[in-house]
Order: sequence, then C-alpha cells, then structure tokens
Amino acid sequence: MKERILIINGHPDPESLCASLSQAYKEGASDTAEVRYIDLSTIEFTPNLKYGYRKRTELEEDLIKAQKWIKWANHLVFVYPTWWGSMPAVLKGFIDRVFLPGFAFRYRENSPLWDKLLTGKTAHLIVSMDTPSWYNRFVYRRAGHQVMKRNVLKFCGIKQVRITEITPVKNAADYKRATWLKRVEKLGQKHA
Repeated sequence: MKERILIINGHPDPESLCASLSQAYKEGASDTAEVRYIDLSTIEFTPNLKYGYRKRTELEEDLIKAQKWIKWANHLVFVYPTWWGSMPAVLKGFIDRVFLPGFAFRYRENSPLWDKLLTGKTAHLIVSMDTPSWYNRFVYRRAGHQVMKRNVLKFCGIKQVRITEITPVKNAADYKRATWLKRVEKLGQKHA
C-alpha cells in the first residue's frame, strides 16, 4: 500500500520559498506515494479560536476538508518559516482551529491526562529561517521546533517527528535556493 502524505504549506505568501519547497517535496513524493496538499495562503478560514474550547466555533469547509485529509494521511509534512522564534500566525491559527478536542486529542473526565487521537502517524517539519542553525540550537534552544514537535504533534500522538532546517535564507544566492529545492525533493522521494 502506498504511503499517504499530506503536505501543509504554512507560509501566507503563495510565492514564498516555502511554497517552492512544498512543491519540491510534492514532486519528489508523487511517484511512490499518494500526496495531498494544503496551501494556507489560499484556503478560507478565520484563524482565531474565538471562544477557546468553552464554546464551539463552526469549522469552515476548508477546515473540514483539512481534518479529513489529516485523518487520511499517515505522514504529515509541515513547511513553514520561523518568524519571531515560532510559526507564522496563519499556521498557528490553522492548528488552533483544526487540532481540536475530539479530533486530535480528548481530555479524560476528572483527570489531568488525555487520549492522543492521531497515533500511528509520522511528521516532518521543513522549516526555513534566517537564524543560523547553530544559533537556533544553542541560544534559542530550538524553541519554535519544540513547540511544534512536542506541544502540538506529540501531544496528539504523532511520535516520530523529523525536522529539516533551511537556513540562513536571508540574502541566500539563487544557487543556494536551488540546492535547497533539490534537497527537499530528495526528502520527498525518500518520504523522510
């Protein structure tokens, strides 16, 4: 059975490097896997979880489809930039609105524990940033990566999360960008 991959481009600009990286991964994976693609720059939804979990905010059609595709996939690929040490607001809003109780996790009654509802899936974070990798690791302690890996994906049951950093993007020459696109296409071929 072919692997089922969902690629989520979390950059708000459809002409961004992240959009190109997403397409490169898709091209690499398409020969050997079933691939679906969500581009957060083009879908329609309100990113604000207005009432938190106190009161339900009805999901827009694009978010209902996103939940179906997340359930369908056994491998999730998130491609996004690091801004101010974390993901862009559109990706945070997508997670807030889609990874809801009853879908991604379920709190247990009278318990501090929860059930993880997205078990059996893997994920890959392809993250672009201007900060050099060594600085992100030793000074920032990869805080943005940890939020996505531990506080979002592992919280929901996705245990195996790989991270690929594309850095430093600022002032990168065209040949460097081409190298990154080839690298990400090869990751798609390996589904890594």
